[in-house]
Amino acid sequence: MLVEVWSDFACPFCYIGKRHFENALQRFEHKNKVDIVFKSFQLDPNAPMTINKDIHQSLAEKYGMSYEKAKEMGEQVSKQAKTVGLDYYFDTMILTNTFAAHRLSHFAKQQGKMKEMMERLLYAYFTESKNIGDYSTLVELAGEIGIDREQALQVLEENRYANEVLADQQIAARIGVRGVPFFVFNEKYAVSGAQPSDVFLDVLQKVWEEEQEKQPLQILNEKKQTKTEYCTDDSCNIE
Repeated sequence: MLVEVWSDFACPFCYIGKRHFENALQRFEHKNKVDIVFKSFQLDPNAPMTINKDIHQSLAEKYGMSYEKAKEMGEQVSKQAKTVGLDYYFDTMILTNTFAAHRLSHFAKQQGKMKEMMERLLYAYFTESKNIGDYSTLVELAGEIGIDREQALQVLEENRYANEVLADQQIAARIGVRGVPFFVFNEKYAVSGAQPSDVFLDVLQKVWEEEQEKQPLQILNEKKQTKTEYCTDDSCNIE
């Protein structure tokens, strides 16, 4: 089973949704048969690398609300994050453009470490208040999960994997992704948002059962052959 997950490192519900899905996967009997691929999405692709305002001010301006209301919203999200064991620190969060972080995640995929990179970047952003737009910070995080620091820096400085990030975003637009997290199961079913674990578990079970119910290939013009016949006019049998 293939599960593709579109998310952004600046999305608080993406980390929460990731945990809900992981909790569901742990309860899924066939979890070892599930392949997870993370896809890039940017909530604000035009965001500058350096943003001289905190998250509360940014949200207040974006949604036309008071600073106090924006801060209250952050507190509610933090409480929701705690229910799945995550600690969010909105007051010290460093806002930035996430494009470089997404490029690094694709390099990590090529190194067989995309899952570890995604987790490390999300934790760095929401819990440790690290600047994940800064190359030196990204290199440090890559090194912590076993990726060569010099190679990681080269990837970032040469703008490598930019096309892969853009391709993910184009696919998202084509299939109708309007917000993240967005989970696609076997390119057939989608779950939008940080849904409860039971929702993910139900979808996993549904997709698995459908896979098992697939009918074997039926040969409509099968011919009976004797033991000595291994070739007919249009095919040969394996002896």
